[in-house]
Amino acid sequence: MSYRLLDTVVLVHDLPAQGLRRGDLGAVVEVYDDGAIEVEFVRASGKTQALVTLRAADVRAIDDGDLIAVRSLEHTG
Repeated sequence: MSYRLLDTVVLVHDLPAQGLRRGDLGAVVEVYDDGAIEVEFVRASGKTQALVTLRAADVRAIDDGDLIAVRSLEHTG
């Protein structure tokens, strides 16, 4: 699947180094010619948690079967 700027995506696997877990929501902030995407994940406060370059296979589109939830970060650095 190809993504466009500002698409909301769902992470499909944990990224422990960034403090991200499967199911976290992010926004596509850049789309590269090689198919990679830059995704920003933010805390509920609006502070950026992580800005990571991913492959399209690392995320999926949000759909009607998804429920948005809030979780506490284990480390709030």
